[in-house]
Amino acid sequence: MTVGTCRIELEIPANRSLKGKRQVIKSIKDRVRSHFNVAIAEVDRLDEWQRATLGVACVGNDPRVVNEVLSKVVNLVEGCHQALILDYEIDLVSH
Repeated sequence: MTVGTCRIELEIPANRSLKGKRQVIKSIKDRVRSHFNVAIAEVDRLDEWQRATLGVACVGNDPRVVNEVLSKVVNLVEGCHQALILDYEIDLVSH
């Protein structure tokens, strides 16, 4: 079994309120959930208007597949024009 996690740091440059930020984050999370069988949540920078940190988790049998899924999640988020990826990190743990 392999557990993969991904931390994605986002900037939402055009945003002017927490309400606007929540709309952008909800849109990204809904899009990721509809394309991939992963868990995703906002995990840090909850009160900052123009920054967000998303956490993504995926479990599978093959480390290559888990890494590929998380990489595709990053690519999907990168395609979102409302937010910019500042940094991301993928970690895999195999048992």
